[in-house]
Amino acid sequence: MPVVMGTAGHIDHGKTTLIKALTGIDCDRLSEEKKRGITIELGFAFLDFDDSTRLSVVDVPGHERFVKNMVAGAAGIDFVLLVIAADEGIMPQTREHLEICSLLGIETGVVALTKTDMVDEDWLEMVQEEVASYLEQTFLAGAPIVPVSAHTEEGLDVLKGELKKLMDEFKPTRRSDLARLPVDRVFTMKGYGTVVTGTLISGSFKVGDDVMLYPGGAATKVRGLQSHGATVEEAPAGRRTAVNLQGVEVQDISRGEILARPGTMFPATVWDIELSMLESSPLPLKHRKQVHFHHGSREVMARIHFVDREKILPGEQCVCQVRFDEPMAGVYGDRVVLRSFSPLRTIAGGRIISPAGHKIKRFSGQVGALEALAGDDSAAVILQQLELAGAAGVSFAELMTMSNLESKALDKELTGMAGRQQALMFDKDDRRFAGGALVERLCDSLLAFLADFHRKDSMKPGVQRGELASTWGRGLPPKLFHLVLERMVKKGEVVGEQEILRLKGHKVSLASDTAKVREIILDAYEQGGIRPPNLKDVLAPTRMSFKEAAPLFRHLQDEGVLTKIKEDMYYHTPALEDIRSRIITFFKENEEMGAQDFKALTDLSRKFAIPVLEYFDKEKLTVRVGDVRHLRKSGV
Repeated sequence: MPVVMGTAGHIDHGKTTLIKALTGIDCDRLSEEKKRGITIELGFAFLDFDDSTRLSVVDVPGHERFVKNMVAGAAGIDFVLLVIAADEGIMPQTREHLEICSLLGIETGVVALTKTDMVDEDWLEMVQEEVASYLEQTFLAGAPIVPVSAHTEEGLDVLKGELKKLMDEFKPTRRSDLARLPVDRVFTMKGYGTVVTGTLISGSFKVGDDVMLYPGGAATKVRGLQSHGATVEEAPAGRRTAVNLQGVEVQDISRGEILARPGTMFPATVWDIELSMLESSPLPLKHRKQVHFHHGSREVMARIHFVDREKILPGEQCVCQVRFDEPMAGVYGDRVVLRSFSPLRTIAGGRIISPAGHKIKRFSGQVGALEALAGDDSAAVILQQLELAGAAGVSFAELMTMSNLESKALDKELTGMAGRQQALMFDKDDRRFAGGALVERLCDSLLAFLADFHRKDSMKPGVQRGELASTWGRGLPPKLFHLVLERMVKKGEVVGEQEILRLKGHKVSLASDTAKVREIILDAYEQGGIRPPNLKDVLAPTRMSFKEAAPLFRHLQDEGVLTKIKEDMYYHTPALEDIRSRIITFFKENEEMGAQDFKALTDLSRKFAIPVLEYFDKEKLTVRVGDVRHLRKSGV
């Protein structure tokens, strides 16, 4: 698998000169760099070995003013070549670069003591001891320290041997299914158009792939690929890669954007991170403090929000949130670096534990949720993400960035969790999951809602599905609402009768006094037949207002024994069906029916005839055309 080495070290300690001596490539490409004799921008080279293996090289600036460029280059490297000039020894940027490498998770490397031709043997021996002693407390403890001179070439072969040995031993772990290239250069190449370069930190790109620039969202296509100057059809993870993009202009792209496939990244303005303060930091980091925030090849201003404290002291570690003014696209486990606003120096770093930050209330005890995200248990991380997402759920694609699992492992984990009812897919199209605990809470909530509904309106057989969705289910994704409802129906806890939903034990029951009122009302409408009584006359014997009797009227409608014609007119349903039959019989011998025809058919006065005719129009039995009505074929 390809391996990337990055340089580190103080300004003028000979990093670029050493790389040129090793590879034959001058990484200082800018005229200003050559004029001033210092590296300003990132430089790129490669070192070929006798066995045809190739080591990619990123050369970084050493000047303190260009540390942000150093961080951009270091973000994609596997191990470091720490360069220390023998005539000066350890200097400020030696320390800061080493701290940055440590914060970025780099764990190994080689030390080159340059400019040995400028010191005598005793001085060189003293510097070697000093460097070895200093490195004892760093990740480079015990690393090879190779004296070398780029001018005399003394020690170059030994250094190459150490680099080859480290390259062969190094086993980089890179995801194969989430292609990401943090852009560190953007330029136009004559005859080709827009080109971006960067270290392909995971996945791979092929010519013709559809890609997108995040967080901006500009869609484009891979027109061509190069790696170390050679044209390739596919670029694997771990390679310095140049990508020729189609249909996008240079001015539309900036360093720090991430090239990835469409629908694989989810920019957010809040991240959850695990933060580590450097012991060398001169001051604590306080809540809401503004910092320079480095991720990949991007630098932005951000504010740190602590959830369980007011500040973090040098040498301490905690989980917290970082908030941006503009969206950022990241992946679980990505390393980040923080530099103080003023004076500008590296003070902390850490890793992303959720690239889609959550609403966490300070001092609420929710810090435990973030601590769970920082753990090593992938299943626990997924469960916590589902719990924090709530009813919105999390898609499979989002979980790809929220966990440290590749797609196959994630699919296997979710399958197992589904079997244990810990994660349930409620949207197959989007492959969106909800936590099992949330679904259980929703099921309990649904039962409580229906119980309360029956208690308040015991004469109703149940609640309409649409009404349930707009009341209890308001705010739930429709497919999650359906999952919870069908789950309870399948369990038998909820009974569905057409569009009416009720608890399994619910039965409409009338109290004895209500039952008597029911008999009075029904008897009145039965006696009235096709000429129903006045509503006030019906209620007079009951001594009830219509507002008091309304639930009973709704119940009689639900039973199908009464039919509402208009606001204050009800019909005994069999009487209305009698009129319907007369109308249908009439149209068997006639094509149209006028008002007089209907009056002759029913002997109803205008008071009843007009509302009844309009009712049958609404029921789509008849249709009015001018002053006459026709039978709708669909109404028969």
